[in-house]
Amino acid sequence: MKVELAARTSQTGKAEETPPPSPAAAAAPSAAEDAPLLPDGGVRRRAGCGRFARSGSFRREVSRAAAETFLLTRLTLILLRYLGIGYRWIRQFLALCCYTFLLLPGFIQVVYYYFFSSQVYRSVVYGDQPRNRLDLYIPTSTTGLKPVVAFVTGGAWIIGYKGWGALLGRRLAERGIIVACIDYRNFPQGTIGDMVEDASQGISFVCNNIASYGGDPNRIYLVGQSAGAHIAACALLNQAISECGEGDTLSWSVSQIKAYFGISGGYNLLNLVDHFHRRGLYRSIFLSIMEGEESLQKFSPQVMIKESSARSAVSLLPHIILFHGTSDYSIPSAERCVKLQYLNIGCMV
Repeated sequence: MKVELAARTSQTGKAEETPPPSPAAAAAPSAAEDAPLLPDGGVRRRAGCGRFARSGSFRREVSRAAAETFLLTRLTLILLRYLGIGYRWIRQFLALCCYTFLLLPGFIQVVYYYFFSSQVYRSVVYGDQPRNRLDLYIPTSTTGLKPVVAFVTGGAWIIGYKGWGALLGRRLAERGIIVACIDYRNFPQGTIGDMVEDASQGISFVCNNIASYGGDPNRIYLVGQSAGAHIAACALLNQAISECGEGDTLSWSVSQIKAYFGISGGYNLLNLVDHFHRRGLYRSIFLSIMEGEESLQKFSPQVMIKESSARSAVSLLPHIILFHGTSDYSIPSAERCVKLQYLNIGCMV
């Protein structure tokens, strides 16, 4: 039996041999034969191939986005480090953000009360400076004069704000106590001298005007927390020194304060410089807040009351009660107080 080879003739008349098909091409007809036909004779493409392709493309896009995010974050951290903001500060800031997020439901309730309650008088002006404002929390009961708490909030001398006292103001107002949360200039808007001056003016406003809000001017208590405890203590001691004849004209008297309560405060700055530096409040920033290293003693109440020039002022001070938690590491609990023979200080830890 004779076998004829298939040949193809070109337009020139020459015969061209057909090359043998490749393995892939040989397999293609069988794959096409297995695929379902469309009504017009076309072949339907398998859905699985497109899905796998899209899945691989999505994974590549996610990987690329993750790599770019990591690079951007790394470069940002390096830039912040060059600007003087170290990894420890950033880590503490992120921890604070996480802490704030977990407490967000409670914050929302307090914020709603702060802005919408008729019992809160916000931003009452007590001085000429932009931050010379205070918030008043008034009890619902209007019978009789109410005891008063003048509260100076904390915030590392940098982020202090009168609104931080909203929860305290709400709880005490529910118990028939008027609360005045005093705001003050923060660094870099002001240094420690400006903060003490603002706090003193706020206390003066409370002492001289609280009666018009239903408060008892004979039952005023001064409370400070953290940096606010330090600022309030400085204002109280400076006022006592002024009353001994070493200051300017007085607008309020230490005798108008029934007692001072310091919560988690630091009263000897000379012993706190290194501690704050290790915790991210670097030495250069801290000394700038405190107006230089030479001013640390001047703004350290624990040191000032030992000076002979302040001995006469100490006798004018009200009862002083200091609180500090043993698990509070923002300021060492060892700095909470030093019991002096000539000063009536109570200490609770």
